[in-house]
Amino acid sequence: MKSELLLVLVLSLCVSSKPLSKRKTHNKLLLISFDGFRWNYDQDVDTPNLDMLVKEGVKAKYINPPAITMTSPSHFTTITGRWIENHGVVHNLMFNVTTGLRLTHKATLKKSEWWDNGALPLWITAQNQGLKTASFFYPGGAAKYSGQAVDRSLVLDHNHPDDNETEWRQNIDTVMGWFTKEDFDFVTLYYGEPDNVGHASGPETPERRKIIEQIDRTIGYLRESIHKNGLADHLNVILTSDHGMTTIKKASEVHEIKLSNYMSFANQSSFDLLDYGGFGMITPKKGKEQEVYDALKNAHPNLTVYKKEEIPEHFHIGKHERIQPIVLLADLGFNINSKILLHINKGDHGFSNEEMDMKMFFRAFGPDFRDNFLAEPFDSVSIYPLMCELLGVAPEANNGSLSDTKGMLVDNTDVGGSSGRIKKSLTLLTLMIVILTFI
Repeated sequence: MKSELLLVLVLSLCVSSKPLSKRKTHNKLLLISFDGFRWNYDQDVDTPNLDMLVKEGVKAKYINPPAITMTSPSHFTTITGRWIENHGVVHNLMFNVTTGLRLTHKATLKKSEWWDNGALPLWITAQNQGLKTASFFYPGGAAKYSGQAVDRSLVLDHNHPDDNETEWRQNIDTVMGWFTKEDFDFVTLYYGEPDNVGHASGPETPERRKIIEQIDRTIGYLRESIHKNGLADHLNVILTSDHGMTTIKKASEVHEIKLSNYMSFANQSSFDLLDYGGFGMITPKKGKEQEVYDALKNAHPNLTVYKKEEIPEHFHIGKHERIQPIVLLADLGFNINSKILLHINKGDHGFSNEEMDMKMFFRAFGPDFRDNFLAEPFDSVSIYPLMCELLGVAPEANNGSLSDTKGMLVDNTDVGGSSGRIKKSLTLLTLMIVILTFI
């Protein structure tokens, strides 16, 4: 009689919940980007919350950004898993060589014609597979892709302050509400710091260290909010960035490359994108390409000049039509200027992604991530397949590799929440069987 009762109990426990095939088995995902957070910014600041994530989550030694280390190109690489030459967002500025149009980064955020080049971001792919997604200030989130919009998107205003800690917490509260009250599956959240402080004050300054402390407090608030909203067992979080930052001016030393010393913009150039850190492009006037190339090739010891067809393949930028005929790359810390010296930014980016100062930081935690796991460096393009795996989304064609990140997951063969429930059920069933054998 006892054995019969126990058997009934086992069967009832096994069938009491809905079949896994008829319920959502993947956890929710929050991707947070802190613009300009260099890989080692937490090493000279007291960051108890980031330190806790080293023990209770995953830390990567650093992340390699794409070759154009700017906000828009790098963020779109993360959300599409495509190299820049495959997604077409080649600069922070939207531009048109024929008309001379130049739109600032914030002015491009709603311009679908800049972002929609055939590479689908994860928001749209996830929506097409039945998930609900949102973008909170994330670059590219307010555009439409083949006419399809992200389920919900908030966009940065032109003069929106980036460093208001109270607002940072309010944004987290909003996102927690999206997850708990409206059942969103995937949300991207963007913060404009520490990039602004890095530009204005430089990366090796008390001002930068202060904003990192503020970010750390915000991460602490995030973790508290996750627990308060009952999401600790249902929400994975990835914290990352888009590029690093390096010092441009030290004391009286000025590192600037003034191209008008070597060429005539009036006579030789029809369009240029310069004055934005260590990366630049020039469209010479018709018949002047070789002339411009020859004028700049050996003009400055800290300037590398490429014809478009000479761009190294591992940059993954040369195949896109938006890349202009002449591409310029300065050595670390040397700004490329066109006609005047712009002594504005004390820190900048746009330099080679092989420079350590350009590397990004990465942390992750949640039910599907291992504890106390140190990951080897990998390319930011591989964040995309990781996110697809966590969400249970079949990825679009991409340039990333899940093998770069799969080791940081709790279960390398079945992520997303269902494995834990299966293991729990199997453990219970095994226990009951053992009891039955002794009755």
